[in-house]
Amino acid sequence: MGFCKWVCLIFILHAFLPLPIFSSWPSVSPEELAQIPVNFLDFAKKTELFDWMVGIRRKIHEYPELGFEEFETSKLIRAELDQMGVSYKHPFAETGVVGYIGTGSPPFVAIRADMDALALEESVEWEHKSKVPGKMHACGHDAHVSMVLGAAKILQEHRHELQGTVVLVFQPAEEGGGGAKKMLDDGALDNVEAIFGLHVSPAHSIGAVASRSGPLLAASGFFEAVISGKGGHAAIPQHTIDPILAASNVVTVSKFQGGGAFNVIPDSVTIGGTFRAFSKESFIQLKERIEEVITKQASVQRCNATVIFNEVEKPFYPVTVNDKDLHEHFLKVAGDMLGTQNRLEMQPLMGAEDFSFYGEVIPGYFFFLGMKNETQGQFESGHSPYFRVNEDILPYGAALHASLATRYLLEKPKPNPPKGSFHDEL
Repeated sequence: MGFCKWVCLIFILHAFLPLPIFSSWPSVSPEELAQIPVNFLDFAKKTELFDWMVGIRRKIHEYPELGFEEFETSKLIRAELDQMGVSYKHPFAETGVVGYIGTGSPPFVAIRADMDALALEESVEWEHKSKVPGKMHACGHDAHVSMVLGAAKILQEHRHELQGTVVLVFQPAEEGGGGAKKMLDDGALDNVEAIFGLHVSPAHSIGAVASRSGPLLAASGFFEAVISGKGGHAAIPQHTIDPILAASNVVTVSKFQGGGAFNVIPDSVTIGGTFRAFSKESFIQLKERIEEVITKQASVQRCNATVIFNEVEKPFYPVTVNDKDLHEHFLKVAGDMLGTQNRLEMQPLMGAEDFSFYGEVIPGYFFFLGMKNETQGQFESGHSPYFRVNEDILPYGAALHASLATRYLLEKPKPNPPKGSFHDEL
């Protein structure tokens, strides 16, 4: 029986069953599988869908919200999902939204977008500049949301071809707040077997993607240390215990605060910084070494030091590790869509991502989507007040999300349910 006939049969069955979801779609032959469209780029480039994604992205960009404060962004997402007829649950982690498209039954595969902005004043002068003083989408999360919503449009249009359920994850507080961890704690990924995420990249050309198997982004943490001595007049330093001298023996810190007068040696100084590594073991060793170096260097200068790792306020992010099997899956999908020449292997980066929390629980895959176009000038790196998004990438991100999820479901072996059993997994 052909795939389309199976679809018709299932929906006829739905009309006579008390529960709306058939627990497992029948398997299809390799010939039928090859005929099912999973390269959605042409669909995503249609003017109507492209303009809609651009509009969504600009609305979010004009009204940026910081981590766990994305209430209006969350409201906008839910309104668009309502318009599409996509079911969802809310809230997760204060503002997070999780949508569902497909059969409602296993397998479940997720695509993720982060929603939060940064505490920066935008310096790009354009029609849709941030209207909120001191806040800006300077890392492309507005584009990430619009691409997952674009993927939702595509998937909803092709929902009858899905052999499982695509889970749309809109999460808060990627920028230091560990929103992904809180989404997991709230059960946002229950039953999900794999998850995909992306980030816009000014370092790669539009139409190209970059990633790798294994460690991709570093584990990261923050530390602060208070070094205490004995203050006094700068004219008689021999009567003081100088904490600034002690702190100066600790190199490569990003924060150094101490003293408020030209002629007074302070009682204490505060230093701080970030530390990063590509393995859990190295990260733990680095944390221990930071505390050891600071306290012992302080003692050499007769000072005391207290080192603080505030994991509650600034959670440690694990290493972002790409699953080996999902990497092979990504190579196939990206190669078919963009051409193998636009499928780039990259070296690990010292940047960090809270997508890493998902990868500690289920197989995850994260990649970079190029947006560089020489004719449109230079695109700055993230966290710059001059950061811009090349909106021409929106169809690429939407299509990749939709294709990665759809083909994952098509190729995933389906469980055989007991005869006559029907169950709504949602």
